[in-house]
Amino acid sequence: METTHSESGTPELAEPHLRQLLGAAGLAVEYVRAEGNTLYLRGDDGEEIPVADFAGGYGSVLLGHHHPDIVRCARELLDAGTPVHAQFSRHPYANRLAAELNQIVHRELGTDEPYFAIFANTGAEAVEAAVKHAEMDRVMRLADLRGELAAAVESTRRAVDAGDAVVPERLRARFGIMGTLDDAAAFRELAAHIEPLNGARLDRRPLFLALEGGFHGKLGLSVQLTHNESYRAPFRGLAAQARFVPRESPEALREIHERERGVVLAFTVSGGQVDVVEREFPVFCAFLVEPIQGEGGVHVLSPEFAGEIQRFCAEIDCPIVVDEIQSGMGRTGTLLASSPLGLRGDYYTLAKTLGGGIAKTSAMLVRQARYRPEFEIVHSSTFAKDSFSCVIALKVLELLEADDGAVYRTARERGAALRAVLDGVRADFPEQVREIRGEGLMLGMEFHDQSGAASASVRELAATGLFGYFLAGHLLREHRVRTFPTASALNTLRFEPSVRLTDAELALLDDGLRDLCRALAAGDGERLVGRAAVAG
Repeated sequence: METTHSESGTPELAEPHLRQLLGAAGLAVEYVRAEGNTLYLRGDDGEEIPVADFAGGYGSVLLGHHHPDIVRCARELLDAGTPVHAQFSRHPYANRLAAELNQIVHRELGTDEPYFAIFANTGAEAVEAAVKHAEMDRVMRLADLRGELAAAVESTRRAVDAGDAVVPERLRARFGIMGTLDDAAAFRELAAHIEPLNGARLDRRPLFLALEGGFHGKLGLSVQLTHNESYRAPFRGLAAQARFVPRESPEALREIHERERGVVLAFTVSGGQVDVVEREFPVFCAFLVEPIQGEGGVHVLSPEFAGEIQRFCAEIDCPIVVDEIQSGMGRTGTLLASSPLGLRGDYYTLAKTLGGGIAKTSAMLVRQARYRPEFEIVHSSTFAKDSFSCVIALKVLELLEADDGAVYRTARERGAALRAVLDGVRADFPEQVREIRGEGLMLGMEFHDQSGAASASVRELAATGLFGYFLAGHLLREHRVRTFPTASALNTLRFEPSVRLTDAELALLDDGLRDLCRALAAGDGERLVGRAAVAG
C-alpha cells in the first residue's frame, strides 16, 4: 500500500485507508472539543465550528459529552489517586456496581434472582465473555451427561450379568447383532457400538443462534456471530459456528433445531428387557438477540417474536444472551430495551453509556441459575473492574435513576420529538425515504435503494457501496449535522443523540434532511458529493 501524508506532511500510518474513505465521503474532519450534544470541528482558519451530534458515539453518550457531574467525578478520582491497576484484590466498588445493576434489572424484570457480573472494557469483549461462559456451562453439562451415560452402561451391564435383564431380539436386530450370542455377549457388543458413537457426537462443535441483521462485535469469536458476511468471511476458520435466524420467523427456529439437534443413545432397563433410547444433548450454546438491531438498520424485535424465542430456548435449554450494548442503559426509556418486550435473558451485555462517555467499560450479567463460578478463574481482563471505571459507572446509574428516573422519561420525550421530525420528512419525501424505525433515542431512517435512479450521478453514488456515508457527508458539510449510516445497512442513517438534544438541533436536522431529500429528488448527485470529491 502506498503511504499517504496528512495535511501537516506526517505519513498517514493510523488506518490510512479508512482516512481516505472518510475523505471521499466528506467526513474527514478533526473534532477538537465536545460538550452536551455538540462536537466542535476545527475549521480551515482554526476556528471552532459547532456540529449537532446525532451519532452520539455510536450510542455511548446518552447523557451528553462531558456531563459535568461525570467530569467532576473523574477529576476527583484522579486527584485522589484512585488505583486503576490493583488486579487480584478486593474490588468493593465493582460489587456496588453489580448490586446497583441488579436492583434496576430486578425492577424491570420483576424478579429477585441475582445476576452475577463479569466486567470488561468493550461491548465486543462483554459478548465474548458471555459466549465463553455459555460454552463453559455447556461443556460442564455435557460432562454430567457423559457421566450419566457411563453410569447407565454399568448399571445395565450388572443387570444383564445378574440375569435380571435380557437383550431382546428387536434390539439385536436394530443394531445388527447377529448369531446366537448370549445376553452378556450381546450387551457387550451393543455397548462397544454405542459408546464410541456417543463420544463422537458429544465432541461435536457448539452451534450458536443469532438473528439475521445482528451485530455483536468484530473480535475473533463475536465477529462470527455478526450477520454481515463481509465482516465474517475473512475469519471464518477462526472461531464459532452460527446459524442465523430470519427476523420475525418462528418457523425457522423449529426448522434449524430439527436439522441441527444432537442426540445420544442411552441404555435403560424396563420390564426385564434392555432398551436404548434417544436423549437430546446441548448442541446450541447460546442464542444472541438484540432487542433493537443498531448496526443492522435499527430493526426492533416484536414482543411476539421475543416470546417465541423465549419459549423455544426454554424448550431446548439454550441460554439467551440479550445484547443491550447499543440499545440499553436508558436510551429507549428503560435500562433494558428488552424488558418492555417481555424478553428475559440468561445473560445481558451492557456497555457504551455505562462509561458515561468517559470511561471505557462494559459488563456481562449472568443469572444465578446459569452461573459457573469456575469461570472467574479461566477468564480475566487487565483493565476491567478498576476503581475509575466502576465509580464512573456508578455515577451514571445515579444520574439515570435520579428524580424517579427523569432521564428515562426525557429519553422517551426527546425520542418522540426526534421521531416526529423523521416521520415528517418521510411524509413529505416518500419517494426518497422508505421507512423510520426504532425506539426512544435510537432511531433509523432508511432511504430507498438508488441503484436504479434516473440520475447517473446518483446511481454512481449508490454503486460505490458508500451511499449512506455520502449522505452523512452532505449533512455534515452543508448543515453541521453529524450522523452515520448503520454498519450493515448502508442505506439507513442512525440517530442516537443524547437526552440533551435541543429543539434548535432538531430544527437543524429537519432542514438538513429536507435539503438532502430535495437533492436526491432532483438527481443532484454532484451536490451530495460537494467538495468531498476532491477531499482527503
